[in-house]
Amino acid sequence: MTVLPDDGLELAAEFPDTTHEQWQRLVAGVLRKTGKEVEGDAAEEALSTALEDGLRTRPLYTARDTAPEPGLPGFAPFVRGARPEGNTVGGWDVRQRHAVADGGAVLADLENGVTSLWLVAGDGGIPVASLGSVLDGVYLDLAPVVLDAGDETGPAARELLRLYEERGVAPDAARGNLGGDPLGYEARTGQRGDFAAVAGLARRCAEQYPGVRALTVDALPYHEAGGSAAQELGCSLAAGVAYLRELAEVGMGVEQACGQLEFRYAATADQFLTIAKLRAARRLWARVAEVCGAPAAGAQTQHAVTSPVMMTRRDPWVNMLRTTIATLAAGTGGADSVTVLPFDDALGLPDAFARRIARNTSTILVEESHLARVIDPAGGSWYVERLTDELAHAGWEFFRGIESDGGLAAVLRSGRLADGLAATWATRSQKLAKRREPVTGVSEFPFLAEKPVVRESAPAPRSGGLPRVRRDEAYEALRARSDAHLAATGARPRVFLAAIGPAAAHTARTTFAANLFQAGGIEPVTGGTFEESGATEVCLCSSDALYEERAQAVAAELRAAGASHVFLAGRPGQFPGVDAYVFAGCDAVAVLSSTLDRMGVVS
Repeated sequence: MTVLPDDGLELAAEFPDTTHEQWQRLVAGVLRKTGKEVEGDAAEEALSTALEDGLRTRPLYTARDTAPEPGLPGFAPFVRGARPEGNTVGGWDVRQRHAVADGGAVLADLENGVTSLWLVAGDGGIPVASLGSVLDGVYLDLAPVVLDAGDETGPAARELLRLYEERGVAPDAARGNLGGDPLGYEARTGQRGDFAAVAGLARRCAEQYPGVRALTVDALPYHEAGGSAAQELGCSLAAGVAYLRELAEVGMGVEQACGQLEFRYAATADQFLTIAKLRAARRLWARVAEVCGAPAAGAQTQHAVTSPVMMTRRDPWVNMLRTTIATLAAGTGGADSVTVLPFDDALGLPDAFARRIARNTSTILVEESHLARVIDPAGGSWYVERLTDELAHAGWEFFRGIESDGGLAAVLRSGRLADGLAATWATRSQKLAKRREPVTGVSEFPFLAEKPVVRESAPAPRSGGLPRVRRDEAYEALRARSDAHLAATGARPRVFLAAIGPAAAHTARTTFAANLFQAGGIEPVTGGTFEESGATEVCLCSSDALYEERAQAVAAELRAAGASHVFLAGRPGQFPGVDAYVFAGCDAVAVLSSTLDRMGVVS
C-alpha cells in the first residue's frame, strides 16, 4: 500500500495534475457542439471578451499570465495601496455629495455613517455665502470638507478657511480639499479656469494647513463624456502633470506639489475593470513622481464616485445594485474615499430614503462584509494583476498622446480630446443599441407598468464643455415617446405577438420579442386575436422548423386581417410576407425607432 504524505489533502493527492492543454481540449470539444472547429489557443480565444482600449478578458488566467511585481502597500509603485495600513483601521472615508443648501440633510448624513462632505458650491450648487449655514453644527475638525466650486473656487475656499478660523479649528486639525481644478472646470464648461488663484491656495495650504489639499484632479468629466477606462486614466495623468508644472512655476517643489493633489475616478458596475483602474492609476502616478525625481511622493490619494453614466431613469431601484457593486469595486481597488450616488440621482434631488441607502451601502460593506479588513483583497489574482498591467499600459499610451499634442489644455481647446471620447462613446453606443451591453430594467426586462419615480428638480449641472452621456439615453428617448403617446391617447403603442405552435416551440422567442419591444415603450399583446389587440404591427414567434412550415401562411392571414408590418423573431431568412426580422444582436434602437415612426408616435 502506498502511503501518501499527510498534507491535509490526501484525496486530492491521489489525482494527477491537469494541464492547460487538457483544459483547452475540453473547451474545444464543447465549442465543437456549437459548430466551431477550433483547437488549442484558438479555442480559448473563442471564449474571450473584447473590452475597450483594445483589451480582452480571457476565460482562464493562470500563473503563466505574468505581471510586474506590485510591491507592498505604502511603497512604490503603490499598486497595492498608498498607505501601509490600507483601509483596515476604520474603512474608507464615506464621502457624500450635496449640491443644495440643506443643513438638515448634511447633519443627517454625518450622524448616520458619513465621514466627510463633498459640497458643490457656486454656480449650480450651494451659494458660497450659505456655506456657513450649511455647515452649522458640523464639527469641522472631525468631518473633512471637500469643495467643488468651479469658477468660484477662490471665494468658496476663502469662506471655508474663514470658518475654520472662526470656529477655532486648529490649522493642523483641518482636513479636506479646496477643490481647485481649472482643467476640470474647462472640460465641464468650455471656459478657461484661473490657475493663479489655485496656486495661491496651494501655497497657503502647504504652509498653514497640512491636512488640507488645494487641488482635485477630477477624471469624471472625461468618464461622463463617454471615455474609456484608459482615456480616463490618461486624462487624469495629463491634468496632474499640468498642475505639477503650474505649481513648480510658483516655486513649489515636486513633493510639496504632489501633496496638494487628490484624484477623483468613476467606479462602475464592471467590478474588475474598476479594481484594475484604481490600482493602475496609483502605479501610473507613481511613475510620474519617479520621473519628476520624487518617487516617495507618488502615493496617489483617490476619491472614487459611483458612475453617473451607469445610472438609469427607468426602474431606478436597480441602481442600488449597480452602486453596491461599484462601491465594492472601489473599496477592493483601494480608494481612500468613496461617494455612493443615491439611486434616484438621475431623476433630481435625492430623498431621505435614497441618501440613507447610499450611505448604508458603504457601511454594510465595511462593517458587515468586512471588506476593508484586508489590504488589496484582489491582489495576487492572476486576472486582476494582468488586467491592471494591461490597463496601465493603455492609459500611459493615451497620456503620452495628450502630452505629444501639447498637454491637456491644448487637446481640450483643439477639440481632439472631445473627438476621441466621442468615438469611444459611438462604439459603445452601438453595443448598447444591439444589447450587447445590456442595461437591466431598460434594454433588458423593462417594466412598462412601472409607476414613475418623481423627484424635485436638481440644480442644472455645469455645462458648455464636454457632453454628459448616459447608458440609457437612446432607450430613454424611445420610452419618452411612448409616454407622450400614452398621455395623448390613453394607450401605449402596441405590437401583436403571434405565437405559432405549442408553448415549447414559441415561448423563448415570445419572451425575447416582448422584452425587445417593451424596451422601446411598445406594449406586446399576446392574448386574443390580432383584430382584438388594437395593434397595427405583428411579430411572428416560433421555432425555425415551424417557421418553414407555417410562417408564410400565418403572415398572409395577418395581412388579410389588417397587419401593416410583419416581424419575425429569428435570424433573417426568405419568408414571403415578412417585412423585417428581430434577433439577438440586431440594432434594437433602430428597430424600435422606426417602428414608433410607422405607428405615428412623434419624437
